[in-house]
Parts: sequence; C-alpha cells; structure tokens
Amino acid sequence: MPDWALYALASLVGYLAGSVPFGLVITKAAGLGDIREIGSHSIGATNVLRTGRKDLALATLVLDSLKAGLVALGFSLVAGPEAGMVAGASAFMGHCYPVWLGFKGGKGVATYAGLLAFVTPLKGLLVGAPVWLGVFALTRISSLSALCAAVAVPPGAYLLGERNPVVLAGLTALSLLVFWTHRANIDRLMKGTEPRFGAPKTKPEE
Repeated sequence: MPDWALYALASLVGYLAGSVPFGLVITKAAGLGDIREIGSHSIGATNVLRTGRKDLALATLVLDSLKAGLVALGFSLVAGPEAGMVAGASAFMGHCYPVWLGFKGGKGVATYAGLLAFVTPLKGLLVGAPVWLGVFALTRISSLSALCAAVAVPPGAYLLGERNPVVLAGLTALSLLVFWTHRANIDRLMKGTEPRFGAPKTKPEE
C-alpha cells in the first residue's frame, strides 16, 4: 500500500473511531438525558462528572482515551509511529468534531492522553500526566490543568528524547488545538470566572 493510501486509511479509521460520542451514549443509556444540555455542553468526561455520576465520568474518560489510543497503537504496530500519530490525531479531530453531532463534540483532552499513552508514553505522557495532576491539585481547575499539560508535552517529549518529526509535529498541532477547543475556558480564566471543582457555582457556564 502506498504511503498516501496508508495515511488516508489511518485518517479515516481514526476519525470514525474518535467520533463515537461515548459521553453522550453513556449518559443517555443511564437515563440522564442529553449531556450537551448541561455545564459546558461538551460530551467529554469532565462534563459527564457534572451529572454527579463519577462512575460514568470514569467510563467516559477511559473510552475516550482508548478510542484514540487503540487506533494509534494498531497503526503504529502495522505501519510505524508516523501512521499511529496520524490515526490518533484523526481520532482527536473526530472527538472534537464528530460528523454525527453536527461537528460539535468534546475538547479532546482524554483522546490526546490516550494517543500519548500508545504513541510516546515514556516521553509525552510522562510529561503531560504529572503536569495535569500537579496543576489540578493546586487549582482544582480542569481546563487550566489541560492547557498547562498541552504546553508542556511537545517540548517535554523532545527533551526526553522524542526525535520523530511526524510525532513532534503532531504533538505540537494537537496542543495548539487543545487551546482552540478551550477558547471559552481561556476567556473565563482571564475573567476569573472559570469554575473550580468542589466550589459552588456563582454563575451559569457558557
């Protein structure tokens, strides 16, 4: 199979896998209605947690991570890390812009983490996970934790030895996209109105 066809296949499979809206499916199956009608209106695990169901949020987190991670792993094993990166990045795009939901999905943090876990775990994930956990422990703000981790991953992976140009370019592009999908959160962070977990809400979220 020529390279262009392989990457096209990786993109298609990755996008379709990523576009499965697990958060929406799980919450509807649990009788909680449409997750897009509450909180941040996202289909991701953080918004599922706002239903009060930690088990459903955890299930969403795991499944959203695996849908990127497994396609990345599969294509990495068959055709190398470049194809794995393309598949995982396409899953990220599918999660954020699923065709089934009018291209309005989640913010991509869990899918990004899943990709890191299977493409460059000892470089990207080893940087991103501690940064996310550390910032969240200090601030209790999920979006700020994700943004800080996104900033740290590409240079951190490079410093730890990642030299594949396709992987590094993919990590950089996805980190920039995390900022794009969190633009409303960034606006609230700048205004000081971004909610913290465990704190009472003082105003409706946008």
